[in-house]
Amino acid sequence: MRKALIVQVVRAQTAQNKVTFDIAGVHNSQLSFFTRRFLVDEAVMLGHGSGGSMMKRIIDEVFFKAYGDEILLKGDDAAVLPAPKRNERLAFSTDSFVVSPHFFPGGDIGKLAICGTVNDVATSGARVKYLSCGFVLEEGYPMDNVKRICATMAKTAAEAGVQLVTGDTKVVNKGHGDGVFINTSGVGFIPDGIDLSGTNCQPGDKILLSGTLGDHGITIMSCRESLSFQTDIQSDAAPLNHLIADVLAVAPHTRAFRDPTRGGLASTLNEFAAQSQTDMVVDQDAVPVKDNVMGACEMLGYDIFQVANEGKMVAIVPASEADAALAAMKANCYGRDAAIIGEVTEMAANRGPKALIRTPIGGLRILDMLVGEQLPRIC
Repeated sequence: MRKALIVQVVRAQTAQNKVTFDIAGVHNSQLSFFTRRFLVDEAVMLGHGSGGSMMKRIIDEVFFKAYGDEILLKGDDAAVLPAPKRNERLAFSTDSFVVSPHFFPGGDIGKLAICGTVNDVATSGARVKYLSCGFVLEEGYPMDNVKRICATMAKTAAEAGVQLVTGDTKVVNKGHGDGVFINTSGVGFIPDGIDLSGTNCQPGDKILLSGTLGDHGITIMSCRESLSFQTDIQSDAAPLNHLIADVLAVAPHTRAFRDPTRGGLASTLNEFAAQSQTDMVVDQDAVPVKDNVMGACEMLGYDIFQVANEGKMVAIVPASEADAALAAMKANCYGRDAAIIGEVTEMAANRGPKALIRTPIGGLRILDMLVGEQLPRIC
């Protein structure tokens, strides 16, 4: 008589929402079937990064199913892409995402991974075309979370009009990661005649901001510390490549774009000032900030100008094109709260380049870059 097959599964829910399994008395011939039909659908296992059948299944049934791009589905080790048009240049950027928590109001780590790289490439004036995606998963991480993240990434990529064409998956032992880390790299094509750089900023140029400051940073902190506010605060994560294209269509002499992520507006303006050897002067009253976000910053002791954003863009535009650029921003769904917040001025002769805030009473204060880490793992 064939020996009876005994399968015992124990699921232990931990504080980190991870699932552990004990398997006893399973014939080797049956283990493959068992893992395929049950365990693989429950949680990430080391086998998902082994290069074998379990890895093939997570690729086929999670990543391929979510993304479905024709180039990706070929399954080759490298994505073969069409060459840019004559006289076009390539723009290339990469970014890694370790945000905690993985899910938060307004998005998740997957949405950040798409938006962050799309926006970085788009700041060059490029038409963002292709993305790669690398996952580092921790053993025991719920597979439903992976599927949810992939679905968000696919939706956000579709909104941005970009293709996810290649990727990679690695799995680390339980306790050696924090569920999921993601790296994305992006490629875009810069049309001839576009030259965007912080070195281009000139005295007299206007500083534009596409919307309210601090939404993302305060959202992450409120989730992490279980803070509650009278009104909802959510992340501003958004792909801004179409907004940038809209601005360039009406303000072709735009000097530079930059997204004020880690370090906030303060870091962005100081970077522009250093690159162009100018001063960046911002009118405090002109900067759009939601009341609940400002209230949270005051309560937590944060400088709103140093808080991270994930769906905002700073543009330096010649004064003659500033009004048209502002109108283009406001016409985009992600730029409705856009404003002209300041101007580029000559650097004072007795010191180096600075970012400055003009206060409501007319004084100037130095806007320093963030020192140290204000909000760790913000993106």
